[in-house]
Amino acid sequence: QVQLVESGGGLVQAGDSLRLSCAASGRTLSRYGMGWFRQAPGKEREFVAAISWRGAGIYYADSVKGRFTISKDNAKNTVYLQMNSLKPEDTAVYYCASHAGWYGDPRMWEYDAWGQGTQVTVSS
Repeated sequence: QVQLVESGGGLVQAGDSLRLSCAASGRTLSRYGMGWFRQAPGKEREFVAAISWRGAGIYYADSVKGRFTISKDNAKNTVYLQMNSLKPEDTAVYYCASHAGWYGDPRMWEYDAWGQGTQVTVSS
């Protein structure tokens, strides 16, 4: 059984940085792509970033490109999302997800395991 546990969320001011972590158990992340998604109140869940199994393929939503960085530490079975220059519109619950295959992918339905989410709130 795959379990993903996010951490690192919190309340910050606009312009600040946060690093989210997602620790996995029950699945070796070195064999799978991983993704981060977010859901703001009253909105649908949306793609943020994805990384392939070895980290060679990385994808970002246009809204976070240049500010967020996804990375993977296969030795620690953990994926990260470094978020810089945060904006109030980044406020959301952030979820990590494990892809059913080896590649990174913005399509939500391609992921078969999800974490419980961590809240990120950015004040103006």
